[in-house]
Amino acid sequence: MSQSNIKMFNTVGPCVPGEHYTLPVLSRLPEDDINQMIDGKFYFVLHAPRQSGKTTYLKLLTNKINSDGNYYALFCSLASLSNITDRSEAVTTIFDQINQGMSNSQISLIKNKADTYNSLPGISSPSRKIRIILSNLCEDLDKDLIVFFDEADCLAEDGLITFLTQLRDGYIDRSEPGNKFPRSIALVGMRDIRDYLRHVRPDSASKNLASPFNIKKEAFTLANFTRSEIGTLYRQHTIASGQVFDDSAIDRAWYWSEGQPWLVNALAYEIVVKILQNDYQATIDVKLMDQAAEALIERRDTHIDSLLERLKDPMVAKVINGVIAGESLKGSIYIDDRKYCLDLGLVAKDADNNLRLANPIYQEVISRLLTDPLQEILKTSTEIFTWNDGQIVFISEILKKYQDFWRKNAFSFPLRINEPQIASFKNKIDSLGDKAVILEILTLVSRKYDEAAYSIILLAFLQRVASGGARVDRKFAEGRGAAFLRVSFKERAYLIECKISGRSTVEQSVSQLAGNLDTEGEKEGWLVFFDRDRTKKWEDKIYWDTQEFEGKTIHVIGC
Repeated sequence: MSQSNIKMFNTVGPCVPGEHYTLPVLSRLPEDDINQMIDGKFYFVLHAPRQSGKTTYLKLLTNKINSDGNYYALFCSLASLSNITDRSEAVTTIFDQINQGMSNSQISLIKNKADTYNSLPGISSPSRKIRIILSNLCEDLDKDLIVFFDEADCLAEDGLITFLTQLRDGYIDRSEPGNKFPRSIALVGMRDIRDYLRHVRPDSASKNLASPFNIKKEAFTLANFTRSEIGTLYRQHTIASGQVFDDSAIDRAWYWSEGQPWLVNALAYEIVVKILQNDYQATIDVKLMDQAAEALIERRDTHIDSLLERLKDPMVAKVINGVIAGESLKGSIYIDDRKYCLDLGLVAKDADNNLRLANPIYQEVISRLLTDPLQEILKTSTEIFTWNDGQIVFISEILKKYQDFWRKNAFSFPLRINEPQIASFKNKIDSLGDKAVILEILTLVSRKYDEAAYSIILLAFLQRVASGGARVDRKFAEGRGAAFLRVSFKERAYLIECKISGRSTVEQSVSQLAGNLDTEGEKEGWLVFFDRDRTKKWEDKIYWDTQEFEGKTIHVIGC
């Protein structure tokens, strides 16, 4: 197999003028899997998160198939179909993009056929247009055709249904003598085809439209880079420029990105071009990698913002809420939601098959998105925690301050509230600047992240510690049974879990926290219980109970 490559820094350009760093891209999906689909005349799906190399992969695969000589391959982008819902307009655009793909083909027989089918009988019919052009192209070729439709999930509503129905009809009829249609078709995008259905129509009518979607044989996804592949990419920069990424920096790039291709490239570009301004004499170490990660988190480039936009999706909100709150999402009602978020690249599975946020950069960005507006509110109502001779104020004292803060302000936050209450709350934050953005995020927390909102507010409060020099880390993963927060300063870590009263007992929660403390190598932990019963007196909600459990000291804190 000839080796094809993906360019490093392909989202932003190479760091050394004239140099391109490459990594074998076709190895990210086993060749045997694709060959099995093509040789078996199957239709299949390839899905992977945004900017993970799908288009590069497809173009290289198209070239490889054409150069191997057994079949013809055609690449066709449907990116221009985004937001087109009219059936006739969508079908016409797809037809035009097929012609464009033919015009761009390296195979002269295909290239010469571009725009030759525009006046065939029946070609004006939206219900036949795509089937006619593909059937006629296959009749005019001396080898079987494979078609790759990139950005297929840009299609929506009736345009999507018409497109898939014509593919299915052509697939079925090709078994009849004399009928021609592509040997294999791949639909490529961010989602599996099963998730396309939910974007067809919001009403129940779409439930009966499954038949056009049942032609696909398999769904594949592109793997992220491995730690070794990150090292290979970065070392090529060293060869080109003499600039060294030390091993600890490569490890740190793996930690922050977990191999997400766009993040791997963006971290390196941030350091070399923006931080060091192409000073190739400087060695790239952990400190620079952390600085680059912080810059990406703060700046939230288009790639990250597009993922954040997904948080407004009810399916995504359900999963992220569970991950933040530590709930289990393994019931049958979560199957589609889990898979959808995995396909989007927002979450990943841990060793226990529980979902967690996909990488530390996404985790930090999502955390800050949900807490930043609250930070603005907290600035006016809480102090920045001070330091005594370089030592953090003891965490118990901070949490006692939080109990007092919560008692005074709990009902000011929009937790499970109605529209008039949201409007009233908006009036309280008139002085905070961009009210629309603040209200949007607070409303998001209220309506879609209500179970996690309590831990998010505590997290925002603890961020005041970070303003004083400590670090607040989030351990968000389903199945923990609680949000797991860690305040770190120098060699000391303070582990805090959040619980909703009534959903688990104190005894169960103490046992669970003790297990987490053991895993983290700590002897002391703090367990914060939020009581949502507004009829209960604060004297009954606010308490502090210190227990010893299996050699661990655990403080149970009522709020």
